[in-house]
Amino acid sequence: MRSTLPAFNEVWQRQFRSGVLNQIQCFPPESTFLIGCSGGMDSMLLLHLMSYLYPEKIRAIYIDHQLQKNSADWAQFVSDQCAALNVPCIVEAVKVQAGNLEHQARTARYQAYSKHLKSNEILVLAHHQQDQAETLILRLLSGAGVHGLVAMKQVDVREKFTIWRPLLDISREQICQWATQLNVQNIEDPTNLDTHYDRAWCRHELWSVLQKRYPKMQQALSRTSYLMQDADEILQEVLQQDLALCGSATELDLKKLSQLSHARQRQLLSAWMKGQDTYRPCFEMVERLLHEVIASKSDAQAALHWNQYYYVRYQQKLFRLRPEEYLAEKSESNISTKVIRLELKNKIEVLSGQYVAETAKIGLSARLLGKELNLVMRQGGEKIHLYGRIGAWPLKKAIQEAQIFPWQRHRIQILSIDNVMLGVFTPKGFWLAQSEYCEVGGWQPNLIS
Repeated sequence: MRSTLPAFNEVWQRQFRSGVLNQIQCFPPESTFLIGCSGGMDSMLLLHLMSYLYPEKIRAIYIDHQLQKNSADWAQFVSDQCAALNVPCIVEAVKVQAGNLEHQARTARYQAYSKHLKSNEILVLAHHQQDQAETLILRLLSGAGVHGLVAMKQVDVREKFTIWRPLLDISREQICQWATQLNVQNIEDPTNLDTHYDRAWCRHELWSVLQKRYPKMQQALSRTSYLMQDADEILQEVLQQDLALCGSATELDLKKLSQLSHARQRQLLSAWMKGQDTYRPCFEMVERLLHEVIASKSDAQAALHWNQYYYVRYQQKLFRLRPEEYLAEKSESNISTKVIRLELKNKIEVLSGQYVAETAKIGLSARLLGKELNLVMRQGGEKIHLYGRIGAWPLKKAIQEAQIFPWQRHRIQILSIDNVMLGVFTPKGFWLAQSEYCEVGGWQPNLIS
């Protein structure tokens, strides 16, 4: 770490240095830093400050969104500035998908960050106090709850990487003064003045109106964000307890869910639907899940589709299913009849899984091994005499008793020979049917996956 920053006010230098030293204690000593540089004043100042504090531990990255005709020139500018400071620099061009431009650009940017971050590297971003206040205002206007009003954290530990924002408590005015003192060069992105975008509108249209009435608005909103971070941390602790009580990431017990207050039910469902994604569902979507699926009749098989998942009720449980699982019956091409041969220790793949034929105390006769056996799809109306039970009963009833989910029942197949039912392949294993082919010391197909 260098001792002084040239032409930098001594009081402010101590303020920034002490703040950084306090924050950096959160990270392991071996940590290095990747600075996200857009070329704007904030990120270029951060680059200069970090190059003096930690010259051997930093790299920079410029993300070229390819949305402006000058973006390649800006990339060159950032590269030249980094070279002058002896800081390694990455330039990554990304393709921004169609849709909400601000959201898609952010998504592409963070994907690029994730691609280049090393295992011990912290992503450092130049968000400042006004950015924080603007984010909170925009989240509030979009109807966000506690989690959304957290806005940005100074140290944000995510699943794949950690973000550090050392300027988050520094005002934009102070940043401008520091940049002037250090003669920091920067570029101006014209979209920052385009009030078609929400953040630019907030900064250039709404901000002055609010600040005229509330001069200390920026500091107040920043404080609100910190208070929301405390509230969110407490809420997360409650959510983890409620999830442990009610189920897992893929299913919830509706009887246990009903024991919670309505507010805790909504919060748990919202967090559960979010899963590992970035954003929670809107309030209306959670209400739809409550009323259209959870409150539906037990035999209605209601389902709600949101964000690439299907939410389905079966009896007293709520399931979170991927489309390939829920829609498998429509997408899989099922052959009504198939001829197979089974041999001991040989594996066989059927719709309900992978099986291997193995010896059993009670099973099918050895004379069936190697013979042509028929594998037929369940049509409905079949009866089965399960081995060890008295009399035949509807296969449908056996399936319901075994609680095989409706979206898995199309995978059930009947094994037979000469119109004699030998058993049934199900997602829960092979059911041996009573027949003339049952014998002591026989064999059975056993489900292995």
